[in-house]
Amino acid sequence: MAHISASVYTSHVPAIGAAMDLGKTHEPYWQPLFKGYEFSKAWMKDNRPDVIFLVFNDHATAFSLEMIPTFAIGTAAEYAVADEGWGPRPVPKVIGHPDLASHIAQSVIQDDFDLTIVNKMDVDHGLTVPLSLMCGQPQAWPCPVIPFAVNVVQYPVPSGNRCYQLGRAIARAIRSYDADLNVQIWGTGGMSHQLQGPRAGLINAPWDNGFLDQLIADPAALALRPHIEYVREAGSEGIELVMWLIARGAMSDAAAGGPKPTVRHRFYHVPASNTAVGHLILENR
Repeated sequence: MAHISASVYTSHVPAIGAAMDLGKTHEPYWQPLFKGYEFSKAWMKDNRPDVIFLVFNDHATAFSLEMIPTFAIGTAAEYAVADEGWGPRPVPKVIGHPDLASHIAQSVIQDDFDLTIVNKMDVDHGLTVPLSLMCGQPQAWPCPVIPFAVNVVQYPVPSGNRCYQLGRAIARAIRSYDADLNVQIWGTGGMSHQLQGPRAGLINAPWDNGFLDQLIADPAALALRPHIEYVREAGSEGIELVMWLIARGAMSDAAAGGPKPTVRHRFYHVPASNTAVGHLILENR
């Protein structure tokens, strides 16, 4: 049967992608950030999955204020790289896994979670920047990717606990797939940042690192934090961190009563385009 071997958590700051695309990774401003992902790229080469289930949020690319699904799963065979106003990033198109994606949709919907099924969409920096950080600049991404978009842009947004429980349902779905597939689940977005208003540029490093501590040690309790805490402590865009709870809920200790995962890598850096960058790799035992 399919299984989840690891979860990856990372910010998806668009300027990170631009720095890579424009060859700026060794500049003094960017070098410390990319140094924090050197282990991750080596780890990815040694732990290449068959499929990545990638949780991200769309930035008015595939969806607009005319239609805002809370949870949307991509079931297409491939996804074009979006033009976000500066032209598409010079990265490979994303190849999907329609069979597994359709199976997950069937299982999770029957498990009482309502998903929007998306058979065609372009994917923006929310998905491509994490792939670039973990995989570098290859001619093709190392494996198929199932995009899973979460609305953390327009209120009401899903609660942390809803995301955590959804991760558990996704894990059940993957375990019930009748093929020997090694799946990684990635949660992206965050950490603390605010893009507008009097608190623009807000970074709360103690809160961010406390979030990472609790994500590792006690995710069920972390999932109960209310939205207002994310907004107050981590800024208006800090709410993106609820997407990390989907990935954490899919790990074996949360989804199937297994042992705590192994922390393979942890990294935190400030700033990256007025944003705090967080990163974590957990492996199932």
